[in-house]
Amino acid sequence: MSGATGVSRTALVAAARGWLGTPYVHQAARRGAGCDCLGLIRGLWREVYGQEPETVPGYTMDWSEPQGEEALWQAALRHLTPRPLTEARAGDVILFRMRLGAVAKHIALQTETGAMPRFIHAYSGHGVIENALSQPWHRRIVARFSFPDVDADEVT
Repeated sequence: MSGATGVSRTALVAAARGWLGTPYVHQAARRGAGCDCLGLIRGLWREVYGQEPETVPGYTMDWSEPQGEEALWQAALRHLTPRPLTEARAGDVILFRMRLGAVAKHIALQTETGAMPRFIHAYSGHGVIENALSQPWHRRIVARFSFPDVDADEVT
């Protein structure tokens, strides 16, 4: 997929599944070697476009929570296309607020929609895993995005 434009949602989901089992490593972004949640999305970006759109500065595990800044959300807005929360599609990048009143600091890729939605994310203590997008996860979603130039084919 490297260097592609007009990549399909099916190909994007397949690429994300290639990251399953990658260990959780804070600030890393290498399939099989280690990544955090942002590193997973960065790695997928590299697989689709060939290089990342910007250099990511170092960040702590609390992100910008002490300052109350939505750093991850602002970065997503710079490079991804916002989508309506109510229009879930496989291949969407989803942003989570893990606690009420906290900054959004977890990001993932939705892999399935419909009656049994799923998502892939890098989760501390678990690595890259695919989970059911259960109600406790779903209620934490605050934003939904699409990679640029992603075709509209649907994975269910």
